[in-house]
Amino acid sequence: MKIAVIGTGYVGLVSGVCFSDFGHDVVCVDKDPSKIAKLEAGEVPIYEPGLEELMAKNVEAGRLTFTMNLAEAIDGADAVFIAVGTPTRRGDGHADLTYVMAVAEEIALAAKHYTVIVTKSTVPVGTNRQVKQVVRKANPDLDFDVASNPEFLREGAAIDDFMRPDRVVVGVQSERAGDIMNDVYRPLFLRDFPVVITDLESAEMIKYAANAFLATKITFINEIAALCERTGADIKQVSKGMGLDGRIGNKFLHAGPGYGGSCFPKDTKALARIGQEHAVPMQITEAVIKVNDEVKRRMVDKLLELCDDSFNGKTVAVLGVTFKPNTDDMRDAPSLTIIPALVGGGAKVRVVDPQGKHEGEALLPGVKWMDDPYKAARNADLVVVLTEWNEFRGLDLSQIAEHMVTPRMADLRNIYSNKDAKRAGFDSYVSIGRAPYEASADQED
Repeated sequence: MKIAVIGTGYVGLVSGVCFSDFGHDVVCVDKDPSKIAKLEAGEVPIYEPGLEELMAKNVEAGRLTFTMNLAEAIDGADAVFIAVGTPTRRGDGHADLTYVMAVAEEIALAAKHYTVIVTKSTVPVGTNRQVKQVVRKANPDLDFDVASNPEFLREGAAIDDFMRPDRVVVGVQSERAGDIMNDVYRPLFLRDFPVVITDLESAEMIKYAANAFLATKITFINEIAALCERTGADIKQVSKGMGLDGRIGNKFLHAGPGYGGSCFPKDTKALARIGQEHAVPMQITEAVIKVNDEVKRRMVDKLLELCDDSFNGKTVAVLGVTFKPNTDDMRDAPSLTIIPALVGGGAKVRVVDPQGKHEGEALLPGVKWMDDPYKAARNADLVVVLTEWNEFRGLDLSQIAEHMVTPRMADLRNIYSNKDAKRAGFDSYVSIGRAPYEASADQED
């Protein structure tokens, strides 16, 4: 099959590369000449493990190309995927569909034969019917169908998610479109991965409902973690005990500094807005948004307490700034709340992140970027573990504590323990949902 993918951002590029690895002929389209130039040179503009190698393999095989020419790309295509951004619209929290509708019109004007126009971008319920109207208005004589095919890719594990999905969701209005979408995903169907065929609205809703539910799980365990800190319970043990219940499961029950990234913040806000527009308030989702913001602010209070109620003049080493490991994505990361509070309070902040500098330099002014966590922690007053990169999971804590002015650690991902901190010689160690360790209190006991 021939497939065109419009947009070479995270979703578009991963999808295009993976489709080509299925054996389809894929053309990826973008209006940004610098992006296309990089891709044609074999450079991947985003960080995603394994993507560069998979892209090179399929380019070499002749199945994957890149262009700025949309008309050329969709000529002869069986399916055209729209994979452009749908950022949160300022003022009302709704998804901004400007790019989606603009691309839909371009496709309509350029298409010369039957094709399935597939929305891969995350869009509010009812959007695909709007896309159909836009296409019909721009080209009344065009023979086409519209389909919804939301993505469920985790950054840092996107290739595996695409190749071994929990499910593929496809919304269609005709058997003809359904047959083409089944052909697109035939390699997965043949390996017994479920392909769920629905109507357009159900496919759109599945995406929002799934992300809102996962965001709710994260926020729930973060609230329980706060309660654990007050009652003496251990959130790790609580999470394990909950997760062993098959009805709950252990995923997304890891307490931390709040969710971030490209999906959960945007999609929860959009779902809340959809509910308001249809007079069915999404009260749980609205509460999740509110509590998640409070969780991030509560992290600042933890750090402030460790710094004797003042950041002024303190040196703080922050390990990790991306919203999660194995990505360079900084969108809505907890670091964007926590680090500005440190800098604004007068702290000298040193930052270490394997991939965060590319975006972080512009988003986090006033910090010093370093490559070595040991050097960053030297003569520091506080070390903060903010993203659980593998590079930070096996640190020599004794070496870090030895060279700090005041050996104190805030482990906001719970990758260490009170026992680790005590053995390493830290004066204070705080984490999420667990009793803090203080050397003075320990000595008194």
